[in-house]
Amino acid sequence: MKKVIITGHSKGLGYALAQTLLKQGFDVLGLSRSHSAGLDGVRQLSLDLSDSNALLQWINSGELKRFLEGAAQAILINNSGSIKPIGPLGKQTNEDIISSVGLNVCAPLLLSNAFVETTEDISDRRILHISSGAGRVAYSGWSVYCATKAALDHHARTVHEDGIANLRISSLAPGIVDTGMQADIRSSSADQFPRVEVFRGFKTKGQLVSPEETAAGIVEILLSNKFGQDSITDVRDH
Repeated sequence: MKKVIITGHSKGLGYALAQTLLKQGFDVLGLSRSHSAGLDGVRQLSLDLSDSNALLQWINSGELKRFLEGAAQAILINNSGSIKPIGPLGKQTNEDIISSVGLNVCAPLLLSNAFVETTEDISDRRILHISSGAGRVAYSGWSVYCATKAALDHHARTVHEDGIANLRISSLAPGIVDTGMQADIRSSSADQFPRVEVFRGFKTKGQLVSPEETAAGIVEILLSNKFGQDSITDVRDH
């Protein structure tokens, strides 16, 4: 039995990843604030991953362990993320900072720790962080998003150095994908994000990649024997 947990599965890239892995024969558990009517066959749990206490309560309930029991291959995909707050330091709301750090950093780290703890007897276990080029290049107006994605990258590097038995981990930038996050970016002002016109141009010029095409490329990397050799990677390099 092949089992995968996907955060942010109800739309965008997470939805496409869930569909793709279902077709690959995986038992899929999706964690998100909302359900998706179009994902028949996916076990869906409504959970606000930006609320670390709620996530910890769910982990301690044992449901994660019960889902993973009996798996020959177990995968965790930390896909959920928020671009907000967009704007320079001093112009961000404290609430958005707390929410984004909870969703972008605390949730992946908590889930990764619980995943490894509960899969010690599984011979093939993999963790995929969905990162961003923004974790590797600084963008004015994105200090929180850049910092949180850089945190995921360094987490993958460090876990790789831990040398945990039967565990592969990688933090992967998916490229510029046509998702709701891109819409949020395009709706920001130049005062908030000086490069906003560049990102609006990605849409008008047809340069955004569909979630389905991106998911196909990610899953190919994820399921390959080479996965985890590079703790930091980019889908465009494959």
